[in-house]
Amino acid sequence: MKIIKTVLCATLLALAYPSMAIEIHTPHCIAGCPAGVEQSNDLIVRDSYTISSNDRTKFTDWAAYKVTSKTIGSGCKRNWKPDPELTDRETLEPSDYKGANAAIGIDRGHQVPLASFCGTSRWYELNYLSNITPQKSALNQNSWKHLEEKVRTLAKKGNEVYVLTGPLYERKMPALPGTDEPHKLPSGYWKVIALVKGKSIQTASFIFDQDTPKKADFCKFRASASEVEKRSKLDLFPSITVKTKLLDGKLEKAFCRK
Repeated sequence: MKIIKTVLCATLLALAYPSMAIEIHTPHCIAGCPAGVEQSNDLIVRDSYTISSNDRTKFTDWAAYKVTSKTIGSGCKRNWKPDPELTDRETLEPSDYKGANAAIGIDRGHQVPLASFCGTSRWYELNYLSNITPQKSALNQNSWKHLEEKVRTLAKKGNEVYVLTGPLYERKMPALPGTDEPHKLPSGYWKVIALVKGKSIQTASFIFDQDTPKKADFCKFRASASEVEKRSKLDLFPSITVKTKLLDGKLEKAFCRK
């Protein structure tokens, strides 16, 4: 694993012993950052988010971020750029998405949403392609978008909302038609939303298939954090202790109250 440190406030241990598991903490992860990725992954820590970029798939295995009322904004442009911290072999370029929407209905989908950090000075980092994954338009522009809007609504009420999100690879998917770079399209996505309340972590979890219908209510895709862990093969909260209660599903009413 290569650690790329791009914010001064995040202090990470050097990998003196690559074969050993290392517990990673950043301001965006509430109980340690997710564990279980490939050792060749690149850990990228920025002001607004932390991601673990997979060299083989060319996409992030997980993204962690914290939304507050101060980070939210509007009017920021989508100027796609390759991640300057990654080599050409580790990430895609804007031209790799050429023709993807017309051919297979794919959008450039933010894992860490632009609108949630348009109020920050480094919002442009949200448009690096390391933070982008191929999402079907019907999902990206509807259920996924609506859930992100709900997160911002919760943050506007004065909450610090922590989010973990990432892709699933559970069946073979078509390749992006505009690139000959080896890559792997996700078959679905997951998102775990969390609030810290004293010594407890309250969560709401969701799993979406790439072929989620356009008019689908995101509440129909509620899941448990343990199901997300099982299907993603990640340990989402590796440093949680017996003194901290994980209240799985506690936040569901905040997002799916009828």
